[in-house]
Amino acid sequence: MRQTHPTPRPQRGLGGEQVEGRRAVRELLAAGRRRTREVWVAEGVEPAPLLDEIASLARRRRVPLRHVPRAQLEGAARTEAPQGVLAKADPLPEADLDQLCGPSGVVEPFLLVFDGVTDPRNLGALLRSGAAAGATGAVLPRHRAAHVTATVAKAAAGAIEHVPMAMVAGVPSALRTLAGRGVWTVGLDPQAPDSLFDLELADRAVALVLGAEGTGLSRLVRARCDLLVAIPQQGAVASLNVAAAGAVACFEVARRRA
Repeated sequence: MRQTHPTPRPQRGLGGEQVEGRRAVRELLAAGRRRTREVWVAEGVEPAPLLDEIASLARRRRVPLRHVPRAQLEGAARTEAPQGVLAKADPLPEADLDQLCGPSGVVEPFLLVFDGVTDPRNLGALLRSGAAAGATGAVLPRHRAAHVTATVAKAAAGAIEHVPMAMVAGVPSALRTLAGRGVWTVGLDPQAPDSLFDLELADRAVALVLGAEGTGLSRLVRARCDLLVAIPQQGAVASLNVAAAGAVACFEVARRRA
């Protein structure tokens, strides 16, 4: 009998092939980091400066721009509110973790490491906050975590085009690699005894490690971090969600790097 072998499953990539929302599509075209195959705009959509920018950029990039019935666009959309525009593009390129560890020009690395963030809106919001705070890269686990869906791309409002992302088999091993490259890893943990606002390493090569919704950092990731810090809270709310906490932490790092 002829022996057969199971076909290996293809590895999941970053994603990002469909981009929805005006700001996200505008940044896709403006960055020119990957090929945009076509842009759809809903017929009858109200004129807006951002739509004019999208049309101008599409012409400049020689990207086909199609005006389609609103029902067709909304039927193809993967988010609830595509804002009358979507684009189809090549997948996001994966960055190399070693390259992310090196300086970006004269700026020391400021990385975001996601330990099992599964909510696409949270991932998109974190990438947006990171981009605004000057993050130079992000690290995502290949399995059991959100990758770049249309929802992530829309929530990130274009940040996926500007923050290089590396995918890794496991976050604990990635933290070991970062440590070997001289990058300090700082885990955000609401139970940590030290305050984020006392952090003294933020002007160096640093990676901010953010845990999963609800469960936070995994046990091994927590053990591999160089430091664990918490955001001091004084109100009645028990804790911030990962997107809000990550935004606070990103801008505290940015403040200390200014």
